[in-house]
Amino acid sequence: MALRLEELKRRAGECIEASSEPLGELSRAIWSRPELAYEERQAHGALTRFFAGRPAWAVQPRYKLETAFRADWAWAPDGGPPGLRLGFLCEYDALPGIGHACGHNLIAEVGAAAALGLKGALESLAPDGPLRAPAVKVTVLGTPAEEGGGGKLKLIDAGVFDNLDVVFMAHPFQKDAPYKSALATHHGIVKYYGKASHAAAYPWEGINALDAAVLAYNNLSVLRQQMKPAWRVHGIIKRGGEIPNIIPSCTELAFFLRTPLLKDLPVLVDKAESCFRAAALATGCKIELKRECPDYYNVLPNKSLQQIYMENGKSLGMEFSDKTISSTLSGSTDFGNVSYVVPGIHSYFYIGSDALNHTEQFAEAAGSEVAQQYALRTAKALAMTAIDVIFRPGLLERVREDFRQAKQEEQEH
Repeated sequence: MALRLEELKRRAGECIEASSEPLGELSRAIWSRPELAYEERQAHGALTRFFAGRPAWAVQPRYKLETAFRADWAWAPDGGPPGLRLGFLCEYDALPGIGHACGHNLIAEVGAAAALGLKGALESLAPDGPLRAPAVKVTVLGTPAEEGGGGKLKLIDAGVFDNLDVVFMAHPFQKDAPYKSALATHHGIVKYYGKASHAAAYPWEGINALDAAVLAYNNLSVLRQQMKPAWRVHGIIKRGGEIPNIIPSCTELAFFLRTPLLKDLPVLVDKAESCFRAAALATGCKIELKRECPDYYNVLPNKSLQQIYMENGKSLGMEFSDKTISSTLSGSTDFGNVSYVVPGIHSYFYIGSDALNHTEQFAEAAGSEVAQQYALRTAKALAMTAIDVIFRPGLLERVREDFRQAKQEEQEH
C-alpha cells in the first residue's frame, strides 16, 4: 500500500513538472499586471483561460463575484457521484503601490499546479488496481480580494464552501511552515466632520476635523501600553484636509485592529472606538464609524493535515522549524474564516529570498525565476497531502476530528 501510494505521489509531481512552463507563464502574467481587490480582471482571465485550455475541466468564470472563478474535475472510477470533495484555493490580488509584495501570483500558481498534479495522479490509476477510493471531485476556487476586501467571506456567504470536505492553499514566506498563527482582524474606517473656516481670519468659526484625526491617532498610541503584547493596532490618515489656510471640515482614518484570539477582537475594537469617540467629543466634531469589510478570523490549526504536509514536504527537501510554527505571528487572512467552515491547511513556503512580506524586495522575489522551483515544490507537497487524505485509511476522519476540536477550543477560550 505504502509503495503504491509513493508511486502515485511521484506521478503527481511528474504532472506538475510537465506543466511547469505554462504554470510559470501564468504566475508571471499575474505578477506583471498587479491588480487591487475586486479589480483582478487580467488575473481572472489568465486563470480561467488556463483551465479552459486543459482537458476535462469545467470552468465557471465570474463565479458568485466578478473576479472569482471555479474549475471542477471529477474522478469517478465506479461511475458514482463524488464521495469526497477537495478544494484548492487561488489568490491573485496585489497591494497598492508595491504590487505583488505578498506573492499572491505564486499562491495562484501553487493552487492551480497542485490541482493539476492530483488530477494527473488519479488519472494514472488503473480501474482494477489495488488502490481503491471513493469518487473524488477536485475544485479550484479563485478567491479575489484577500488584501482587505474579504473575498472569501463573500464566497462563504454564497455557500461556495458548504460542500467541500478539505481545502488546501499555501502562502509565500521566508521559510517553509505547515502552519503559522494568523491574527483575527477588524478593518475600521473613521470619519470626522467639522466645519470649514478661514484659518487666519476667523479660526474660531471652524471645527477642526484634522485635530480630531490627530487626537484619535494619539489616543491609540496611548492605549498601546495597556494592550496585551500580541494585540496589534496600526492605521493611517487617509484624508487630512485640502489646504493649510482652510480648517479641515472632513478627515478620514483607516485602522487595522488585530488579536490572536477571536474572542479578544471585540474587546480591542471597543477600546479603540472609545479613543475615536473621545477625539470627536474633544473637538466638537461629528464621527462616523464603519467596517471596511467583515472581520477576518484567526486561522484554526489542523494538526493531522500539518503533520502529513510536513512528511511530504521533507521528502521533497523542505526544512521545517518548530519555532516557525509555534512562536511567531503572521498577518491576517480571510482564510481564517474558511478554517471555521471547512477543514483545511494554509501552509507557508520559502521562495528563495529572505525579503519580508509587504516590501518591494518581496515583490521582486515573487516574480523571480528562483521562486518558481519553490512554488512547484510546494504544489507537489499539497497534491501529495491530498493523495494521503484520499487513500490513507482513517486520515480524513482525523482531519475532521481536528477541525471539530480546534473550533471547540476556540469557543472555550
